[in-house]
Amino acid sequence: MADLVIRGGSLITPAGERLADLAIEEGVIAAIAPELPGASAEINARGWVGLPGLIDAHVHFNEPGRTDWEGAATGSRALAAGGGTLFFDMPLNSSPCTVGPGEFQEKRAALERASITDFALWGGLVPGNRGAMAELAELGAVGFKAFMTDSGLRDFPRADDLTLYEGMREAARLGLPVAVHAESQELVQMLTARCVAEGRTGIRDYLSSRPVLAELEAIQRATLLAAETGVKLHIVHVSSGKGVLLAAEARARGVDVSIETCSHYLYFTEDDLLQLGAIAKCAPPLRTSEVRESLWAALLEGAVDIVASDHSPAPPAMKEDSDFFKVWGGIAGVQLTLAVLLGDSYNALVPEKVARLTATTPARRFQIPRKGAIEIGMDADLTLVDTAASFILREEYLQQKHRVSPYIGRIFRMVVARTLLRGATIFSEGRIVSNTSGRFVRPDLSRKDTDAAARIHA
Repeated sequence: MADLVIRGGSLITPAGERLADLAIEEGVIAAIAPELPGASAEINARGWVGLPGLIDAHVHFNEPGRTDWEGAATGSRALAAGGGTLFFDMPLNSSPCTVGPGEFQEKRAALERASITDFALWGGLVPGNRGAMAELAELGAVGFKAFMTDSGLRDFPRADDLTLYEGMREAARLGLPVAVHAESQELVQMLTARCVAEGRTGIRDYLSSRPVLAELEAIQRATLLAAETGVKLHIVHVSSGKGVLLAAEARARGVDVSIETCSHYLYFTEDDLLQLGAIAKCAPPLRTSEVRESLWAALLEGAVDIVASDHSPAPPAMKEDSDFFKVWGGIAGVQLTLAVLLGDSYNALVPEKVARLTATTPARRFQIPRKGAIEIGMDADLTLVDTAASFILREEYLQQKHRVSPYIGRIFRMVVARTLLRGATIFSEGRIVSNTSGRFVRPDLSRKDTDAAARIHA
């Protein structure tokens, strides 16, 4: 007898949408079929859509060392409330940054104590740590993150071109991807310096200091280096349709590159930043409505591979300064990714596309075993969504540490009804209902890894 049967949901499987029951045994999907036999427990999912648990490949939970910013305890609860079951934590913002084996092990231990969802860890690629990359890979790093412009943290300096080139060569040898924050250091630095020198430090000045051109120049350089080294390149938070197109053109030439955007670039525009202020500051910044529409067009055409949150919170005091350049950048949105993709009144996606963008492709691209799909033998990581319901995001709904979000007051035409991690319900009816300990997840580098376009768009 199964441990749990989920009855009558519209399940989004690799073969398409299927109205069926789903049986779970020992945390694993054991059967998918109509009218399965009884089980020790049952969930009535009739009228709900069953998605594979969301995998957020880009979060900053800032643990250890900066849990006053977020922490894995609150961050993972917010993820679960948004339908997420696995996150990849970035190597900066925690203290110490995850650039060596000792820091990696310290972070893993901290997250194992605090997280209620599963997690993976990015290692850092910074000047001087190339010799540590093999040890980070052996410890289970999902890949290496590099900044092509100033990260804002002295402990995580940007990767100059030589650091990036040699780091990519080492990552290629290790079989792991390099993720890049793609903005031109020279353009951003000089435009910023000019604004500050002229006393122009408002929101519009910040926007002018980080144009789409800065993103395009860095993407072009990163794909050139990736072509030369053979590395698996992952470009994070691409903010423009032109940026997606540039990376997609490199992929068409044979560069192994995947493209990530974030829910806030799909939802907000620079007009929202002008209205909302610091809570909507990020880098790259929000773009014009025309640029946002071009990003949506690229996503709908299939050129975008992954949508992540880039959840990057900070204490409210760090969001207060008359000089907008000094305001800490980062949008807190880990709980809203599915809401934006499924429940946006204007640009809602079909569930099959959402499953690929938020679960199947992240698992495939980063070679995560037993995750990312609703099929027999996979971990029973599931999100049950009521697409007939709607909600207005209110501050009290947020599970994150600081209940500050640009999404507050927005209406979404969907509700996450339940989130299950390895068959155990961790979120239901608006509440965290389990403190199940999350597990550390590492890539399986023995898995067959075909070329990027075939793998990502299969």
